Amino acid sequence: MTFTSIGFAPFLLGVVVLSLVAGTRYRWLVLLAASYLFYASFRAPYLLAVLAAVTLVAHSCARAIARSESDRAKRAILWLGIAAAIAAIAGLRYGGLLLGSPGPSGAGAVPTGARVARGLVTVGVAYYTLQAISYLLDVRDEVLAPEPHLGHFALYLAFFPRLVQGPIERAENLLPQLRQPARLSARDAGAAAQLFLWGLFQKVVVADRLAPFVDAVYGDVHGHPGLPLLVATYLFAAQLYFDFAGYTDMALAVGRLFGVRLTQNFDLPYRSRSVAEFWRRWHISFSSWLLDYVFRPLQLQLRGLPTWGTPLALLATFLVSGVWHGASWCFVLWGLLHGLYLSTSALYRPWQRKLHKALPATGSRLWAALQIAVTFHLVCLAWIFFRASSVGDAFWAVVHLFSGMPETLARLARGEEWNALVYLGQGRSAFGFAVALLALGTLLRAYLRDVGVCPGATPAPRPRPWGASWARTVVYAAMFYLIAIFGTATQSFIYEQF
Repeated sequence: MTFTSIGFAPFLLGVVVLSLVAGTRYRWLVLLAASYLFYASFRAPYLLAVLAAVTLVAHSCARAIARSESDRAKRAILWLGIAAAIAAIAGLRYGGLLLGSPGPSGAGAVPTGARVARGLVTVGVAYYTLQAISYLLDVRDEVLAPEPHLGHFALYLAFFPRLVQGPIERAENLLPQLRQPARLSARDAGAAAQLFLWGLFQKVVVADRLAPFVDAVYGDVHGHPGLPLLVATYLFAAQLYFDFAGYTDMALAVGRLFGVRLTQNFDLPYRSRSVAEFWRRWHISFSSWLLDYVFRPLQLQLRGLPTWGTPLALLATFLVSGVWHGASWCFVLWGLLHGLYLSTSALYRPWQRKLHKALPATGSRLWAALQIAVTFHLVCLAWIFFRASSVGDAFWAVVHLFSGMPETLARLARGEEWNALVYLGQGRSAFGFAVALLALGTLLRAYLRDVGVCPGATPAPRPRPWGASWARTVVYAAMFYLIAIFGTATQSFIYEQF
């Protein structure tokens, strides 16, 4: 069961009603049972067993850490809990390979890099294991006290709106909200419905319409010259964003029905002026987790290297990010590439200040546009490794991005091969319609952000006059109509595999 499946609507309605009927005292029990039932819908019983095991180990280790008086004992218990969490995800991803399990199959089942390297189904495991690790570290550092109630802690790891694809929540943010009184106002219900509709639109209407074009090229990169590779890479950047941001907005909407404000995960990332800013705007809950629990400890350990300490810490942090995404060299190289971007930027920073002082145009809009364009293309270059089926395919795509470009442009000027070179074999009408929907999605995000429906991590502007109820009614009616047309052929969420 996913947010886009037909069965999710009655399931969600039933959970909302039962949670309100149960009241504050037993709401946690209803939500916990619903979360495990939701997880069981993926028809992989071992997933439930792993979730229960990680829950029990993390809860027991946290309480043992709090009771221990010896730093050595605390450290040993902490590493026991962390090792158990890492073993959960590593065992599923690599154990399946040893057992010969190819992972799920079917259209849209595994749409990103190194499909065969996935092993067993690992839906959600990487997300709740990170939550378990951060919880143990926070208890060790006395940022929070261990949760005495096993049921509340189990719900913290398994809360179904964020279970499959995040956001990755901190215990200090989510646990108190799960203990709040059970109530649902008409305002929260309306806001949740609007946000869910927008998230569903992003996934079903925009991301899923782009998928066939991306798949056509990345399914056979050796059979395409430079221009189709460029077009498919740009379309994948848009597909991935609308797919993942769409899920996040739906998760935030579902959480709001239970009075829970989950972490905003995206803030217009493709408008970033540097790769560092991109990671402050993309998958925010994950990047902040890396910052607090990987980068800062590494930076502290490497403080004796004044020039190279921070770059090495950044490189190691994003290697961890790549490994976290999957058992594939494609993901490792993707993480390494972002690590190189950021470590190079750290080394270049002193020279950057001098350059900005020397160039009078550095504060202009043209300079900002140039920075955004460069950052976007660096990110797209890394997306090639993220999307490619193998390392060989990824390097082939990178090397041949501009191959045959003069001949290609000449053929296009003569009106030849537009279907193969620009429309990626899908036809002019289908390509034009997909691009039009992409443009519509981009405009709608700006509109809905402007009227406060989908605020980002930074404060949204104050509502404008076009946020009037009649205008919003027209917008939602149009979104609902398009969802009704395209809602029968959805692909699985891209980040669901992680």
